Amino acid sequence: MHHLVETQQFDRESINELFALADTLEKKRDKSLDGKILAALFYEPSTRTRLSFESAMLRLGGDVITMESGESSSQSKGESLEDAIKVISQYADAIVIRHFEVGSAARAAAVSPVPVINAGDGNMGQHPTQALLDLYTIRRELGREDELHIVFVGNLKYYRSPRSLAYLLGKYKNIRITFVSAPELQMENDVKNYLVRQGVVFEETEDLGSVLEEADVLYQTRIAKEWIKDNAEYEKLKGRYIITRAVADSMKKGAIIIHPLPRVGEIAEDVDESAHAVYFKQVGYGLLVRMAILKTILGGT
Repeated sequence: MHHLVETQQFDRESINELFALADTLEKKRDKSLDGKILAALFYEPSTRTRLSFESAMLRLGGDVITMESGESSSQSKGESLEDAIKVISQYADAIVIRHFEVGSAARAAAVSPVPVINAGDGNMGQHPTQALLDLYTIRRELGREDELHIVFVGNLKYYRSPRSLAYLLGKYKNIRITFVSAPELQMENDVKNYLVRQGVVFEETEDLGSVLEEADVLYQTRIAKEWIKDNAEYEKLKGRYIITRAVADSMKKGAIIIHPLPRVGEIAEDVDESAHAVYFKQVGYGLLVRMAILKTILGGT
């Protein structure tokens, strides 16, 4: 693995190797990336992904240089993404990038002599490291990646994280997926066509209650106001699927609720005390996965 651009580049063997490495890194710090520099380029706002990568790099003995927004970069002067990458690759041993345009990570990788890691490209692109940590969370909490019923809820049209995880799930056996959303926010056909090719059984519904008791994993999303430009449409959609404590309590024993975060009202705060709620543990699992990714890409031993 040189660049990490999309989840489709992984097979089960490479995922297992990555997760096995992540297992060894819990509560660990080392100097395996001493002398290495990670450039964190975030043209869009981020808290968890940016700080997670920076923490992962520091825990491995490396250093970080960072750009927090496009407004603070030469993009504001008209510089192309390609030129920015050609410059920044001279300063760092790897680049992690979040950008507002779909395909931006692939464009960066095409011109970068150092590894590029996609931290989210556009609202309908991919977020492969989020998908990997989502799958790692499922593995850690349920003990398996096969034989699962996963229910994706909410904004499935304008949300790169569930798109990326759906691509990963196509590599596993006896996966059943239910997409729960308003008609305006249904999962796009590129993902659904991929699932058909992979033989993954999926269904679409507007009724969360009809599948809630069967779910092994409930993947909640926020409606994401920044991606829905029509305020009236956002107001109509934002409160449609809210996970209350009563909803969580109706789930079967051992089932889990995950969320890429931040939440903005779509999971009630009293759900945090439910045994099903693992979304804050998910953040910690994400740190381990990103440490494993950096060690793999940058040769940390």
